[in-house]
Amino acid sequence: MPGEVTINPELVELGLDIGGHSFRIPFLASAMDAVVDPTFAVEMHKAGGLAVLNLEGVWARYADPRPILQQVAAASRDEATAILQAAYQQPVRDEFVAMRIKEMKAGGAIAAVALTPVNTKALAPLIQEAGADLLVVQSTVTTARHESNSIEGLRFDKLLKHIRIPVIVGNTVGFTATLELMQTGVAAVLVGVGPGAACTSREVLGIGVPQVTATIDCAAARDYYFEETGRYVPIITDGGIRTGGDVCKCIVAGADGVMMGSPFAATTEAPGRGYHWGMATPHANLPRGVRVQVGVNTTLNKLLYGPTSRTDGTENLVGALRTAMGMCGAHTTREFQQAEMVIAPAIKTEGKIYQFAQAKE
Repeated sequence: MPGEVTINPELVELGLDIGGHSFRIPFLASAMDAVVDPTFAVEMHKAGGLAVLNLEGVWARYADPRPILQQVAAASRDEATAILQAAYQQPVRDEFVAMRIKEMKAGGAIAAVALTPVNTKALAPLIQEAGADLLVVQSTVTTARHESNSIEGLRFDKLLKHIRIPVIVGNTVGFTATLELMQTGVAAVLVGVGPGAACTSREVLGIGVPQVTATIDCAAARDYYFEETGRYVPIITDGGIRTGGDVCKCIVAGADGVMMGSPFAATTEAPGRGYHWGMATPHANLPRGVRVQVGVNTTLNKLLYGPTSRTDGTENLVGALRTAMGMCGAHTTREFQQAEMVIAPAIKTEGKIYQFAQAKE
């Protein structure tokens, strides 16, 4: 809802701090092979945000994965997953892990890399030695407590004692799980299970929570933890975000930042040639994702900063966030979190009869 005071959009502050690193804008690019490569990470850094490289994907398995990306782009929808499964059978190679990190660093970017919990213990020392700045430990659902047949699964509190790199963990959707993750000492938490365009967890597993609800619950855990300890752990809403309006609602719901895949995959800078897929898509036994075609229809700069002639909110996302914050009288994103939100299913259709009629034509 609009605020009682409005301010000029130029006066708002959009900064995001994670683990001692500061970013001009609260936007992160998802750790998807077709979204982020070292070159894209450098460009995203120049734009003021953060891109996360998947270190269990093709960029850490092949010296040059571009032919594979081309093969995936040329395949039919039914063939794409099988091609990805075959490509991901090649093992992750230590020399490529170190190479990608050094490529990002050489371009001046903050090197943020993603691993799944099962490989974190083995690869964390290597990525630290290679110079990684941020480690994202990401799976479909992440909790601080985990049972397994191994002697001891990954424990974030122990991991943080052995590496100096700030650790972002996810994904989660609930108050208690988020609170327990923060208590381990992690630098930030990713929120969202199943909302991404390329994710099929909700169909395959039946697991998920609507994204705004998940963000509100996790933000409540962050605020409780901050009151108890004085340590502020940002939460990042991850998945299902497409327009400026989506970004704004995420922040008002309590997010400190947003992570996106599809919008970035549609830029000329992304390596996926207009396609992308999630980290769980190539799973050998139970794929939980699909290749999604988004096309190549914008640039990274236009997506984030415009100028744009589009009227659907899919470009100039930073401008949309600034404008909405100004309308609600919020100088910072933390102030914007205090704006009032209403549930209004008709708000996007009310009075729009001409727009819908002409769209059908």
